[in-house]
Amino acid sequence: MRPARPRPARTVTVAFLGAIAVGTALLLLPVSRAGPESPSLLTALFTATSAVTTSGMTIADTATYWSGFGHVLLTVLTQAGGFGITTIATLAGLLVSQRLGLRGRMMAGVETNTGVAHGDVRQVLVLAAVVMLAGETVIATIFAARLHLAYDVPWGQAAWEGVFNAVQAFNNCGFSLRSDGLTGFAGDWWICVPLTLGVIVGGIGVPVLHEIGRQTRRPAAWSTHTRLTVGGTLVLLVAGFAAVLALEWGNAATLGPLGVPGKILAAFVQGTIPRSGGFNTVDYGAMNEDTSAVVVALMFIGGGSASTAGGIKVTTFLLLAYVIWAEVRGERDVVIGRRRIAEATQRQAGTVAFLGAATVATGTLVLLVMTDGVPFDRALFEIMSAFSTAGLTTGLTGELSAAGQLVLSAMMFIGRVGTVAVASALALNTRQRRYRYPEERPIVG
Repeated sequence: MRPARPRPARTVTVAFLGAIAVGTALLLLPVSRAGPESPSLLTALFTATSAVTTSGMTIADTATYWSGFGHVLLTVLTQAGGFGITTIATLAGLLVSQRLGLRGRMMAGVETNTGVAHGDVRQVLVLAAVVMLAGETVIATIFAARLHLAYDVPWGQAAWEGVFNAVQAFNNCGFSLRSDGLTGFAGDWWICVPLTLGVIVGGIGVPVLHEIGRQTRRPAAWSTHTRLTVGGTLVLLVAGFAAVLALEWGNAATLGPLGVPGKILAAFVQGTIPRSGGFNTVDYGAMNEDTSAVVVALMFIGGGSASTAGGIKVTTFLLLAYVIWAEVRGERDVVIGRRRIAEATQRQAGTVAFLGAATVATGTLVLLVMTDGVPFDRALFEIMSAFSTAGLTTGLTGELSAAGQLVLSAMMFIGRVGTVAVASALALNTRQRRYRYPEERPIVG
C-alpha cells in the first residue's frame, strides 16, 4: 500500500486556522478585556489573526483595550506563531528535499550547498529556539534597564515591557503596551536599535543563521540562498534608510523636528521596519506620498525565507532580478556566482511574485468597493501591510467597517500562510511528462 502523499499546504493552513481559532476563543474571555464589557468577536478574531500571523495590526488600542491577561495571551500567541512559522517553513523545505530521488539529492547537495540536511532537523529546530530565546533575552534586558534608568519606570513594569517588546521585535510583530507605540522613543538609541536589530535577525531565517553559524569564516562557501538573503538584506537596509532619510528630512510631521542624530536613527528604524517589523517611531500616515511608495515596495519584498518576516521574500525578488538581467543580456542560463539556477526554481519565483501581486491588487480592489471614500493609496498601503504581515498603518485600519476589517484579516492569513503553502505545493507538484509538444514562440512584449 502506497503511503499517503504529504500535503504541506493543507497542514500549514489547518495549523494556522486552529491557532487563530484557539486565540480568538481565549481573547473572547471576559478576563482578557480591560473594561467591564466582554471583547467583541470581530476584535478578538482580528487580534488573534494578527498575533498568530505575527502582523501586529490592530483595530483596538492594545494598551487600553486588553487586560494584563490579554497582553500575556498576545505574547504567547505571537511567540507561538513566530516559532511555528520558522519550524513549519524549515520542515517544509526538508520535506521537499526528501521527495527528491538519490540522484536529485546528490545534485541538490552539490548545486545548492544547503546548510540544512535531513539529519539536521533537530539541530535546526533547537537552534531556532535558542536563537529566538537568546535574542529576546538580550533585547528585553536592554529595554527594561533603559526604561528604569532613564524613564524612572518601576523594575517590575520595565521588565514586563522589555519582555513584551522583545517578543514582538524578534517575531517581527508590532503590538505595543503604549498607546502611542514607540513614538515617544523616536530619538532613543538604546530603545530603538536593539528592537530594530531584533527585527533584522528574526527576519533573516533559521536556515541562513544555521549556515552562517557553521561557516562564519567562509562566506565564499555559503549557499546561493544564504548569499542572496544576506546580500539582499544589506542592500535593502541601506536603500530603505537612504530613501526615508532623503524623502522625509524636511517633513515637519515626521523627521523634520528631530536633530541630525535623531533623523538618522528614525530613518534607520523606518527604513528597516517595513520589511515586516510592525513598530513605528513616526506617523506613517504623515509621510510623503513618495516615501509611502518606497515603504509599500519594501513591505512587498519582505524578509528572508523560513523567517518570521512576510512578503514574497528577498530571495524571490533577487532571483527575478537575475532572471530579468539574464534575459536582457540574452544569456541562456541564469547564473548566480558559479551556480546555475534551475528553471523550476525560476518558475516558482515568478509564480510566487505574480500571485502575491495579484492577491494585493484583488484585496485593494475589494477594500475600495466595500469601503466608500477611501483613497487608493491608503487602501493599497493597508492591504500591502496586511499581506506582508508588516503591521504598519496610516491610521485607516481602525476606521474601516467590519467588512473592511475582515478583508484585512483574510489578507493577513493569506499573506502568512500562502507563501509557505504555495511554495511547498509548487515544489512537491513537480512532474515530468514522457512526451513533449512541438515548440511555439508567441510574440512577447
